[in-house]
Amino acid sequence: MRNYWDDIKLAANEALPWEKLQGCNVLVTGATGLIGGCLVEVLMARGDINVYAAGRNEARAKVRFAKYTGNPCFHFFKYDVTRPLSDVSCPSSEETSILFHYIIHAASDASPAAFASTPVDVIKSNIYGTANLIEYGTAHGMRRFLYVSTGEVYGEGGATEDTPDGPAFIESDSGYVNPILPRSCYPSSKRAAETLCAAYKDQYGTDVVIARPCHTYGPHFTSSDNRVYAQFVRNVLRGEDIVMKSDGSQFRSWCYVVDCVRALLYILLKGESGEAYNIADPNSNVSIRQLAEMIAGAAGRKVVVQLPKDTESKGYNRVTRSLFSTRKLESLGWTINGNMRDKIVRMIEITQL
Repeated sequence: MRNYWDDIKLAANEALPWEKLQGCNVLVTGATGLIGGCLVEVLMARGDINVYAAGRNEARAKVRFAKYTGNPCFHFFKYDVTRPLSDVSCPSSEETSILFHYIIHAASDASPAAFASTPVDVIKSNIYGTANLIEYGTAHGMRRFLYVSTGEVYGEGGATEDTPDGPAFIESDSGYVNPILPRSCYPSSKRAAETLCAAYKDQYGTDVVIARPCHTYGPHFTSSDNRVYAQFVRNVLRGEDIVMKSDGSQFRSWCYVVDCVRALLYILLKGESGEAYNIADPNSNVSIRQLAEMIAGAAGRKVVVQLPKDTESKGYNRVTRSLFSTRKLESLGWTINGNMRDKIVRMIEITQL
């Protein structure tokens, strides 16, 4: 069976206009995160792109990217996106500033625990971070800015009492988000950051594209990541049954991280400036319960339900149904194959506690 690293190699050989990136400096923020880290791995598999990986956790980066030690195409630097990029001393540059031809902003705390405990930090990361990066890029000759947003910007609206099945969200949709709930720190600040990107395009002519990934799963999640899939995988790797903190009826679009990164590259290299694109796997629309059962089944475990603590439930996404149309992304030539169960097995195979 194919493994995760096979998937990385295949992604690096997609039929894309890679010549746009050849010899370029590409900055990836959130490089030690789920999506950012996978993106770095795919770009490094090309061998002809100068990858600048930025993240807050240097120790984690040393472990995650150990294979690139000494590789002249790889550069890691510690960076908190809430600081201006001009304040940071970038590696491999004797200049006071460096031209990043492409900036992919994937830094954002997507943990429900952070939404409940540090919502102010989540907001600052999304809004200040986007402002700092797009400001720097606009002032230093950046060719394109890719903002990795979230499908949570749609809020509620995919299902109603009259239409319980609900339509799939398309990019022009905008559902309800209650702005005075602390849990709204994530979707509301992501919305604001998208608007900031659009404003820079309109006022300064900045070339921007926006990606809206659905719920994404894959290996290399951190020990503190308390998103449901990460909790489930930790359960089975410890030889435990999966403990669910709800009835699992919430229905979601999901996407394997390598497929998500493939989509990001299509958006970066072929997307239309100023446009937003959904990212989801149409073959992976499942309930939380179904996800738990797939992960449990891959490890020979079972699923049990346990009511959450108040502090846990504060960070939960209350939207009951969230499905995404990928027709716009597919118009760029992006396709997807394979099944969710096999991709879950590949994720579990290389995940370490």
